[in-house]
Amino acid sequence: MKKTICLYFQVHQPFRFRRYRFFDIGNDHYYYDDYTNESILLKIAQKCYLPANALLLKLIDANKGKFKIAFSLSGVAIKQFQLYAPEVIESFQKLAATGHVEFLSETYSHSLVALKDPEEFKLQVEKHSKLIEDLFNQKPTVFRNTELIYSDEMGEMVHQLGYKAMLTEGAKHVLGWKSPNYLYCSSINPKLKILLKNHILSDDIAFRFGNQGWSEYPLTPKKYTQWLKDLDIGNEVVNLFMDYETFGEHQWKETGIFKFLEKLPKEILKHDEFTFSTPSEVANNLQPISAINVPHPISWADEERDLTAWLGNEMQEEAFNKLYALLPKIKKCTDEKLLEDWAYLQTSDHFYYMCTKYFSDGDVHAYFNPYESPYQAFINYMNVLSDFSLRLNIAVPNISNEPDVTRIIKDKDAKIAKLESALKAFETVK
Repeated sequence: MKKTICLYFQVHQPFRFRRYRFFDIGNDHYYYDDYTNESILLKIAQKCYLPANALLLKLIDANKGKFKIAFSLSGVAIKQFQLYAPEVIESFQKLAATGHVEFLSETYSHSLVALKDPEEFKLQVEKHSKLIEDLFNQKPTVFRNTELIYSDEMGEMVHQLGYKAMLTEGAKHVLGWKSPNYLYCSSINPKLKILLKNHILSDDIAFRFGNQGWSEYPLTPKKYTQWLKDLDIGNEVVNLFMDYETFGEHQWKETGIFKFLEKLPKEILKHDEFTFSTPSEVANNLQPISAINVPHPISWADEERDLTAWLGNEMQEEAFNKLYALLPKIKKCTDEKLLEDWAYLQTSDHFYYMCTKYFSDGDVHAYFNPYESPYQAFINYMNVLSDFSLRLNIAVPNISNEPDVTRIIKDKDAKIAKLESALKAFETVK
């Protein structure tokens, strides 16, 4: 029986905030570290996006349509490409023109809004879908939520927006004894197909490839293909989902990651039992073997595969709730600059930087965190959010019971003092 390989890459970079201090509130309304944002994006473009796109274009041509891939590009990443590296967009457009690359939909802001407000979620998804259609001449039919977050309720929201399939994590506590190597469907609406990430085979490339202490090092295309062949005979699809920055950034060129990618499709396609498919092709060509029941949200992150990387402590909850408490005013706001800042404030990375998990996945959180501590990340974010709230109050002053400047500052100072004390106690225990 044939197995199909579904290879999908996530492309995302946040707008990072500058060090925004207490005395900037009310005085300086520009929040972004332009130098850092531009330099990081240009570095990753040269190390990953441009060489990897050129290689994939070559592989698609060499394999005459048998090699297929999918991407999801966040709206905030696309905006940075437009600002700093338009040649990256052009390279993705060349891939789109082959007809063998699918572009998925997600939230424009790469946000966690699906956990808070269906209406705002819909607006972000529609904005992103239109952007993808304008740039790549594709109307997305498959959805990938931020951080692969999924629940039964979110699946229904996505189906109501017209999508036929959705990607998420093949979390062990959801699957139980079942394999991720089949097509599933939503337990609420069977019309929504669910593709589950094979996290072991995905992470072998994304996280373990360059680790010389790994028992399987070095990983070769032949060895990896043999692992695919060794999967149970009945398995129908192997979903390999990973960050695109795996190639050249997370795994440096010197590890051999590009040579691995270059030789992998040919090695896999030597065997008649394998094909490559895009997510929409998987959804069209396979039948779900059963529904999956996900009453509580899951994600790709950490051993728990839950939301605690973004919403696992009091600081994260406080920032998240304060942000979305602004929604009633945002829905009445017409100021384009405010709405742009609102989009960038929602990016999930800001909450990830506040993570205090130092267990088995602590190195991952430390690697991606530009702040010296989660506490610093929280203070910086809340300072930005306080200034943004003041601007929004001025632009949309007609909602009753809104706090004045003094109240905002007092509340913030009290909360900071409380959280600082809690964090010191945490670090003492650690």
